[in-house]
Amino acid sequence: MDKDKSIDHQLRATWQAIAKMYNEQAAKHESTMATAFVLLNIDADKGTPSTALGPLMGMEPTSLSRILKNMEEKGAIHRERNPEDGRSVIIKLTSYGKEMRSISTGTVYQFNNKVREYITEEELENFFKVTSTINKLIANKKVFEKNKLKAV
Repeated sequence: MDKDKSIDHQLRATWQAIAKMYNEQAAKHESTMATAFVLLNIDADKGTPSTALGPLMGMEPTSLSRILKNMEEKGAIHRERNPEDGRSVIIKLTSYGKEMRSISTGTVYQFNNKVREYITEEELENFFKVTSTINKLIANKKVFEKNKLKAV
């Protein structure tokens, strides 16, 4: 299959370009895209239980633990006991973490606004429809159903 016509190739190549762009921006603030992603997923006011962060972001616990440790060392977050469940902790943003979160939010808005200058609302709706369908097919295990595999 021609890679230019391969859905997964286009998604992967585009995501790699986006990740590289975000990492370049994050590096200007001595950060990473992964750290920015965590910042954006922590509730700025109440914090977020550490056990909820991984599933919220689709991230493995070991990777997330490493990022959280690094963020804590840099002073972007602190951990508090969860008053509702003493066995877990709530991850809260420090003032520095809120500042970094604001920068991350601005970067995401800037990217989205720039893309919207070049893509019509109808094209975006179709894009979201397509990606939603792909995600549903994968989540419902419809891609590799038994007895429906075709040889290439």
